Amino acid sequence: MSLYIGIDLGTSAVKLLLMDAQGKIHKIVSKEYPLHFPHPGWSEQEPADWWNGVKEGLKELTADCEKSQIAGISFGGQMHGLVALDASDEVIRPAILWNDGRTQKQTDYLNEVVGREKLSACTANIAFAGFTAPKLLWMKEEEPENFARIRKIMLPKDYIAFKLSGVHCTDYSDASGMLLLDVEHKCWSREMIEICGLTEDVMPKLFESYETVGTILPELADEFGFSKDVKIVAGAGDNAAAAVGTGTVGDGRCNISLGTSGTIFISSKSFGVDEHNALHSFDHADGNYHLMGCMLSAASCNKWWMDEIIGTKDYGAEQAQIEKLGENHVFFLPYLMGERSPHNNPNARGTFIGMTMDTTRADMTQAVLEGVAFAIRDSFEVAKSLGIQIDRTKICGGGAKSPLWKKIIANVLGLKVDMIESEEGPGYGGAMLAAVACGEFASVEEAAEKLVKVVDTIEPDPALVEKYNERYAKFAKIYPTVKCLFDEVTI
Repeated sequence: MSLYIGIDLGTSAVKLLLMDAQGKIHKIVSKEYPLHFPHPGWSEQEPADWWNGVKEGLKELTADCEKSQIAGISFGGQMHGLVALDASDEVIRPAILWNDGRTQKQTDYLNEVVGREKLSACTANIAFAGFTAPKLLWMKEEEPENFARIRKIMLPKDYIAFKLSGVHCTDYSDASGMLLLDVEHKCWSREMIEICGLTEDVMPKLFESYETVGTILPELADEFGFSKDVKIVAGAGDNAAAAVGTGTVGDGRCNISLGTSGTIFISSKSFGVDEHNALHSFDHADGNYHLMGCMLSAASCNKWWMDEIIGTKDYGAEQAQIEKLGENHVFFLPYLMGERSPHNNPNARGTFIGMTMDTTRADMTQAVLEGVAFAIRDSFEVAKSLGIQIDRTKICGGGAKSPLWKKIIANVLGLKVDMIESEEGPGYGGAMLAAVACGEFASVEEAAEKLVKVVDTIEPDPALVEKYNERYAKFAKIYPTVKCLFDEVTI
């Protein structure tokens, strides 16, 4: 029996998962590492901390299994982070992460001077502060000595693949979020690389997510007790890997992730871009394409409201007081860290509106949950404008553990919401990609069909859907009305 390892390189921890060919999870191990904020709005990590967590995690994960059965290792990982290596493959500076906000000047330069139309023509996307290309421009301007030392740039999970295999690699799904990839034609955009002041030889080799990049380095095989034939497989960006893990592959499938950030992910066999680039148009881990709307604060909004404002850890008790859905008079804009899709406004801020003297604590808790759902619908409406027909979605992430929140999502979007047996998202998807690379399945779609099992479905209530349609119409007017204030009140 072959075993497969999925490594989910997250922002706060790396989670490692051991899966067999039938999709059964044998063990899960998690190793935390620090997140650094050297200046307001900055967010960095040391790649060495990732690597130490992976090494410790691999040893713990495989301590009790037959190590000779381990056939492949693959990844899901936090996207957009900049890992810069010098001529000796040493890390030049701490990695600048996806949620780092220092690059607004460079983002504005790309969108306004280079121009959105040119960016979209080259990469199918426009610039966002979290993307990798603006980080490179920032490094070129603010740290020219470090920039001059760059010989390879990589994404976070790809640094781990490099440490395991010795190969400078990335996959198409993760590379799509760099603003350096021609997404439609699956090749590096020479024009964008030149704009960033680099040459194509600094870019890692491109692979499909289910392709083998190499085998484990012999010294690491000895250290871990693995076979020297263990395949290191390219893997995918966290959202694409989570989509594989939830069976969101092929044409017209949907997955909603309620994690720290929130995403709506729609798989497609055809390439497409909306006219305002409100959604990301990326390559998918199944070899096709996907559209994705990403909001920067999702389950983190509820955590902030519960932990910091109300001061409780009993989320269930707070939600139990919510009785009347679709009738709340309070609205919440969930932009605690600015917003990406579809507004692309780092100055947007969290906002309550509609409170009266009879507003209750439960009303405001409900508004937070509904606000996240409405913001996800913002992106869903863009997808519908492209003619994409969706009638059901999978759901994953920490927020998906709330039955109430899932019911709200189902009725705000008017979709059937499917819960699956495994909630391990990126790690499970990574293990599935490793299994495909090792020949266990003929394709990612076959792996998803055989391994991903729906265990429950929430059906939308037509009467409640109608109420939420009315509420959403009001919600949709709030951001355009207060948008001009955010530039004045943002610190």
